[in-house]
Amino acid sequence: MALLDVNNIEVIYNDVILVLKGMSLSVKEGQIVSLLGANGAGKTTTLKAISGLLKTEEGEVTDGVIEFEQEPIHRLAAEEIVRRGIFQVMEGRRVFEDLTVEENLVAAAHLQKGRKKIKELQELVFSYFPRIKERRHGLAGYLSGGEQQMLVIGRAMMAQPKLMLLDEPSLGLSPLLVGEIFHIIKQINEEQKTTILLVEQNARLALRISDYGYIMENGRIVLDDTVERLRDNEDVKRFYLGLTEVGSKRSYRDVKHYKRRKRWLT
Repeated sequence: MALLDVNNIEVIYNDVILVLKGMSLSVKEGQIVSLLGANGAGKTTTLKAISGLLKTEEGEVTDGVIEFEQEPIHRLAAEEIVRRGIFQVMEGRRVFEDLTVEENLVAAAHLQKGRKKIKELQELVFSYFPRIKERRHGLAGYLSGGEQQMLVIGRAMMAQPKLMLLDEPSLGLSPLLVGEIFHIIKQINEEQKTTILLVEQNARLALRISDYGYIMENGRIVLDDTVERLRDNEDVKRFYLGLTEVGSKRSYRDVKHYKRRKRWLT
């Protein structure tokens, strides 16, 4: 039974712009599920539809249903969705720059009861991210990009979500830091039993840590499967992993005619 079910939703911005066109996906409890695709495919809009943040951008789910623990949530306010156990980590490392690292963490713990519980969660976060523990009394605005990414993931942990939505955690980071952060994401999933829906353009890394994957284009899912099968799929190798049949690198700009296989059009 799925923890999250997104069933055939449509999303419109400003009563005019249709972004999601019958989008469906499912996330089982305990999984890491990747949502892959190029810029503009609708990945971030999907996350905001789930977390309730569409309303802050004049967006609306106009058709379909989003269910979390078998209860519809797509009409709920964002704060109520957080209370239900869903927390979105936004793209772009949006920290409270004028607050300290500790204050950033406390700000995300408003659902927790008691200072003792908040302190325990802080120490849990610091056990995963010792680098930000060293800077706990410093202003978050002075952290490096990688440290800010660690902080926003740690902030999500303070809410103890059942489902964490991660939007492009690798964006703008060095390969070394990206590898470190993805390793920690996998640890959080396994050790804290946190289910994760991961939006990511780095398909290779995303598929490495995930259980299941969806590929999205133009507001629709065009392919989904286990990560093992996606990694072996020739279309995925060529257009999402950047590999040809002989294993050489290839970019989208080198492909003059991108013809989807018939099964992608079903």
